[in-house]
Amino acid sequence: MTDRSDRQERRHPVLWIIAGILIVVCVIVLGLTWFITRFSIQPNNTTVNHSVVVDRVQKVAKLVSSETTLRDVVIYEDTWYGSTKRSLVVVTGKVLAGINLDIGSSVQIDEKAKRITINLPQPQILGIEITEMKTYDEQRGLWNPFNAADRDAVFQNAREQLEKTSRDLKITETARQSARELLEGMFASNGYSVEVGYQ
Repeated sequence: MTDRSDRQERRHPVLWIIAGILIVVCVIVLGLTWFITRFSIQPNNTTVNHSVVVDRVQKVAKLVSSETTLRDVVIYEDTWYGSTKRSLVVVTGKVLAGINLDIGSSVQIDEKAKRITINLPQPQILGIEITEMKTYDEQRGLWNPFNAADRDAVFQNAREQLEKTSRDLKITETARQSARELLEGMFASNGYSVEVGYQ
């Protein structure tokens, strides 16, 4: 009986040692798995899905007579409870100016005087297209990080600034002159004179 109890006593510590080794191995494997997934050296796997939805299609009668490329620097700053985030973005965009012919235009042809009179609506900015936005500096606040709403605000601010700059540069005046030259060149044939006026 003593031999048996001696063997059981010897097995008992061996079982504890084996159980301890298994627990340590499991903890190491789990720790390595977590570490590898957390700090993986593998490149990111980026997936982009596209889904185009046609919202509305309509006929448009517009004469684009001026295209101006502008570049602007947008400095975005937002402070929340003393934490300030800043962004410096250089925006490049195209401003299209011209005449919206849907508003109303008229053409009168005087055969005897050999004169064509064209009356057009006032030129206006027809569209602003941001072609490039480059962020040169972006500093997040301690508890005020950048998010999608901030980037949307930078984009909207850039559009508004491009529109303001195009108005300051009087791009519609360039569109007016360009439309006049285009229409006079198109219709001044066979001895006709062309007068282009704006309502």
